[in-house]
Amino acid sequence: MSETKQLHQTIIEACKLNDAKAQMQLYDRYSQAMYTVALRYVKEVAEAEDVMQEAFIKAFKKIHLYKEEVSFGAWLKKIVVNQSIDSLKKKKIALVSINEEITEQAYHDTWEVAPHIQRADVVKAISELSTKYQVVLNLYLLEGYDHSEISQILGISEVTSRTQLMRGRKQVQQILKKKHYA
Repeated sequence: MSETKQLHQTIIEACKLNDAKAQMQLYDRYSQAMYTVALRYVKEVAEAEDVMQEAFIKAFKKIHLYKEEVSFGAWLKKIVVNQSIDSLKKKKIALVSINEEITEQAYHDTWEVAPHIQRADVVKAISELSTKYQVVLNLYLLEGYDHSEISQILGISEVTSRTQLMRGRKQVQQILKKKHYA
């Protein structure tokens, strides 16, 4: 085990024993990254800060459940994403269920982005979409969830997830085309 990983594991073990100093060390290591994740979903600075704080509180309460099957950062990120979505649901942001019929095109739609367009350009374009599309695109493209997981997280059907992904992608492509080719 590397010295860094061993130190990291020591801090996590101390957190499991409710060591406030160790909790602060983990918070200092991960707070900026987790704030960025929360802000990607909730869009308001104060709300992202609240989401991040609540996520850390949940993480410290449930740290005994962390089993090292994934990195601590990935485990914490999942808590932040779920907390962000819970915050959106509390605001009653409609993740509108779309007609269950979906065309074959939705299943086979390709992601066509010119090679010179950077990931940051795509993330910025996603941030310009309506919330229902932003959430699905963030979960699918940036967090790596599949449609089954997205449907469970958001309480929508897999078909709705696929449709919102397809429609969101088209809008992102239009935004990118306007900005890079206009």
